[in-house]
Amino acid sequence: MANDHIDLTVEPGEVHALLGENGAGKSTLMNQLYGLLQPDEGEILVDGEARTFHSPRDAIRAGIGMVHQHFMLVPVFTVAENIALGAEEIRGGPLGWLDRRRNRRDVLETSQRYGLPVDPDALVENLPVGAQQRVEIVKALTRDVDLLILDEPTAVLTPQETEELLGVMRGLAESGKSIVFITHKLKEVKAIADRITVIRRGKVVPSDHPTAAPDRTEGSVSPDTSEEELASLMVGRAVSLEVTKGSSEPGRDVLKISGLIVEDDRGVRAVDGVDLVVRAGEVLGIAGVQGNGQTELVEAIMGLRTPRAGTVQVDNEDLIGMSTKQILRSGIGYIPEDRSLDGVVKEFSVAENLVLDTYDRAPYGNALRLNPGAIASAARERVEQFDIRTSSADAAVSTLSGGNQQKVVVAREMSRPLRLFIAAQPTRGVDVGSIEFIHSRIMHERDVGTAVLVVSSELDEVVGLADRIAVMYRGRILAVVSPDTPREELGLLMAGITADEESDQ
Repeated sequence: MANDHIDLTVEPGEVHALLGENGAGKSTLMNQLYGLLQPDEGEILVDGEARTFHSPRDAIRAGIGMVHQHFMLVPVFTVAENIALGAEEIRGGPLGWLDRRRNRRDVLETSQRYGLPVDPDALVENLPVGAQQRVEIVKALTRDVDLLILDEPTAVLTPQETEELLGVMRGLAESGKSIVFITHKLKEVKAIADRITVIRRGKVVPSDHPTAAPDRTEGSVSPDTSEEELASLMVGRAVSLEVTKGSSEPGRDVLKISGLIVEDDRGVRAVDGVDLVVRAGEVLGIAGVQGNGQTELVEAIMGLRTPRAGTVQVDNEDLIGMSTKQILRSGIGYIPEDRSLDGVVKEFSVAENLVLDTYDRAPYGNALRLNPGAIASAARERVEQFDIRTSSADAAVSTLSGGNQQKVVVAREMSRPLRLFIAAQPTRGVDVGSIEFIHSRIMHERDVGTAVLVVSSELDEVVGLADRIAVMYRGRILAVVSPDTPREELGLLMAGITADEESDQ
């Protein structure tokens, strides 16, 4: 049961946060409100009137819009074409033509009215993620909705894009729009929400916390509630928001990168002469604003991108020229930054995804056939061990929440002996309970002697996990510093300002 007798009230002009773990039932609830799923019991009231939504079109007519976690845009269409899709303006009768001029004008008017700049003529596939999200919001607002549902809107955004989105949400609420903000990020909830409803395993969590908002729907919580209390309400137990780690005892040099030069898809130099060493039994964190070459660096290590120059060695074995499969088989674990694109095969089952690295090796199979019994047995064990919320190990990965898909990737990569573990954005889109678990597994890998490279746009995560921090800016490593380095200094380095340049100013 995904939703179990949930009561929820959203008032005009408020930002109402829906907080819960991955798989708690948040998206399922909103998909019913948007007409994508039909409830088995209960009713939906809009302005006091009971409504039934058989499709998103019915919900939009009732003034409800939704921006999904995974955007519903056609990449090869322009912004204006995407926004018009499903509500096309036609001139000249039923056999007429699309009124592109009016569609373009509507886009510009809506984007200007709500402070959401978008280029109506740009192709969606050429837009960064933050701009695509603005397109989705403008698309909803052109339908003149009164309630806007944002499903995990910051899961794929950089910190700068996140701050921009929170500003947009404040502006929409001030203009009278109601917003349901689905998330599991506690800092964002406290920064933007007027009220919070916590859902755990399909139920609204009743709270007798002293800061619970009075005279509201049962379970509604004030944003003044501490992060620790919110985390415990979500997970049902006390959660440590700090990484617990002992001192490291680095051993041999495992990963050695020298003079690495890598180009991006446009042929522009993204990694510009990087030298790095990661030792056994330590975590090296790479900090930096996303888009400064971190993605290309990791892809070059994993054989997904061919460098223009330089060397990449693991235990003095050259990786350049090896296939990604050979690199994985050599004892390297890899969590890619985009789980949907590179981490899972959504049509495959949870069990099948858990053996993507080892499906043709004993006990799971050989070059000729698979061993379904061994695969199923291992899947049951890993689902329990990594707390993967799924109806069955035979269920398609596409039916899991984004955070549980991430757990599948983590479980697969951490269930075999490793020399080097590379984690790119390991907790993106993951709730606090799962973050605590993934962080503990990363520290366990370090403590058993694995060399660990962590790339994250979350500075708190890098500082919490790393024994050393390499700050990357415009394809170069500006400095390698201690995690005890003041945040102000780290922030300056991430902006490309070294200590010498600061003193000159």
